[in-house]
Amino acid sequence: MNEEPTAGGGLLDEVNKRIIEQLQQDGRRSYAGIAKVVGLSEAAVRQRVQRLLEVGIMQIVAVTDPISVGFRRQAMIGIKADGDLEEVARKLAAVPEIDYVVVCAGSFDIIVELVCTDDDHLLRLMVNAIRSLPEIRSTEAFMYLKLVKQTYSWGTR
Repeated sequence: MNEEPTAGGGLLDEVNKRIIEQLQQDGRRSYAGIAKVVGLSEAAVRQRVQRLLEVGIMQIVAVTDPISVGFRRQAMIGIKADGDLEEVARKLAAVPEIDYVVVCAGSFDIIVELVCTDDDHLLRLMVNAIRSLPEIRSTEAFMYLKLVKQTYSWGTR
């Protein structure tokens, strides 16, 4: 995210939160449909959505089930690293198959999520993209066996 949630003149007011909630329920919902729910004109909703997108408070994306589109292996990787953790995180974020990167506290310095075609693909990523970085001290892989819940409805309450 590019700005703090309350930055930019209070971008996350109650109306914008309601707009976001509408789009979290259905990212294809029309501006006219959202306008009816939040009590604004279609043009006002369009402007608010555009502003939320421009400042990076939200994205509108299609979320897929990785198994359904040919990715047979998902894993969360806990990483212990030395040096500038934000720089290491940026290097990891540049890897296309890594779709989630956080610098964290606790047992690991960084956690990443990978979506791979198979175990060989995962092995190549672990060896060539993660463990090859000189700052990486150790890794621990948490293999996903079954996705039970995936939701993106947080952030407005």
